[in-house]
Amino acid sequence: MSAASRFEVTEHTVKSGSHTTFYLAAGPADGPLIVFVHGWPELAISWRHQLPAFAALGFRAIAPDMRGYGRSSVYATHAAYALHHIVDDMRALIDSLGRKQAVWVGHDWGSPVVWSIASHHPDRCAAVANLCVPYYTLERGLEPCVELVNRDIYPQDQYPAGQWEYQLHYQEDFAGSTKAMESNPYNLAKLLFRKGDPGGFGQVAGTAMVRKQRGWFGGGAIPSAPRDDDVVTEADVCAYASALARNGFFGPNSYYMNHDANAAYAARAVNGGYLDMPVLFLAAQYDYTCECITSRLADPMRKYCRNLTESVVYSGHWMAQEKPLDVNAALVRWLATSVDATWPTRDTEGSDPSVSRAGVSK
Repeated sequence: MSAASRFEVTEHTVKSGSHTTFYLAAGPADGPLIVFVHGWPELAISWRHQLPAFAALGFRAIAPDMRGYGRSSVYATHAAYALHHIVDDMRALIDSLGRKQAVWVGHDWGSPVVWSIASHHPDRCAAVANLCVPYYTLERGLEPCVELVNRDIYPQDQYPAGQWEYQLHYQEDFAGSTKAMESNPYNLAKLLFRKGDPGGFGQVAGTAMVRKQRGWFGGGAIPSAPRDDDVVTEADVCAYASALARNGFFGPNSYYMNHDANAAYAARAVNGGYLDMPVLFLAAQYDYTCECITSRLADPMRKYCRNLTESVVYSGHWMAQEKPLDVNAALVRWLATSVDATWPTRDTEGSDPSVSRAGVSK
């Protein structure tokens, strides 16, 4: 296998029953498996900076389009987007690769997916890492998140659900929120994918205002903001917009409509919900919705993860796209020091023979 082909990102699909998962892949086919799981409203390309980097190290790096997104199956009921279905998709995906385990990396709604795999199927996890959304929160439903709101910033009488007010808006006006987003996916992608703003620290997050404003955009059109080229290229924006225009927002937004079902699923976690495998959590300094710097949001994770490494990345919510070098460095450092058994060896087909098990050039 040539160096160029090792790092090339290729497209694949796999069917399990009636479900289809599309995924991107890079790296030697027999390399240690690392699976990157995206969130709302993203695609496999959200991991475009990670796939070739980990392929270059000798990992088999893959990133699926989650159900409801891109070229994976789309469903017409809210219930189809409950976490237990998505966990089954991911298990079927690595089964199709002939693998028993993977290192799983999630972000946004991908984090509850990865946490759920870890808490229900620890045997399928060599290790797990998540960005922005800590364990023992959103995968258990909305209420556990609300219980941890920083009431110094979000007084109960003004913001009953704190920064999570936007999630209640989906329940109260799902059709309206979905219609608004579908009106201009291109403008929405430009508006969403932006770097973090240090000036917002300690202030009320925009997500807390959605219900007060009767919608994401105050009932008006999606504004046309300049693209933030520190986070996305024009090609990236067009790829997101095209997929969202084709599939619509019913699937992506339905992830927010299963809190009760997800809470019931979380209650069936094995080992009392405790995680014993190596866990990495990357908090975003300037993510004011998943705010883990001054709030108590990450406290339950620290109790329920027995082998936890934490780090802060100075980014906004779209961490893997805004600060890919920092994210990749944190993941590699953790894998090399805490998950040594997964590190590619010289014996991996097509891997660089100058890379040793410890990742040191000879």
